[in-house]
Amino acid sequence: MSDSERAQLVKEIDSLLEEVRPHLKVDGGDIEVVTVTDDLTVQVKWLGNCINCSMSAMTMRAGIEQTIKSKMPQIKDVIAVNGVTA
Repeated sequence: MSDSERAQLVKEIDSLLEEVRPHLKVDGGDIEVVTVTDDLTVQVKWLGNCINCSMSAMTMRAGIEQTIKSKMPQIKDVIAVNGVTA
């Protein structure tokens, strides 16, 4: 994957995350797209209160991952590079 293709995917994913950001911000958190790997895994970083939230794993699967994969089925996985892990 070229740098421009990666940048375009990150931009599209970041735009999709605007759907879930209001829910995260209510609790003082947020999420940032770090990169998309060559095997189409999205790496995200929890911000604010989401970093240590015990519900982050559920939010990842039920909110973040579902939102991204429903619009971009080519994405294989979504993982957090920080915060609480499942």
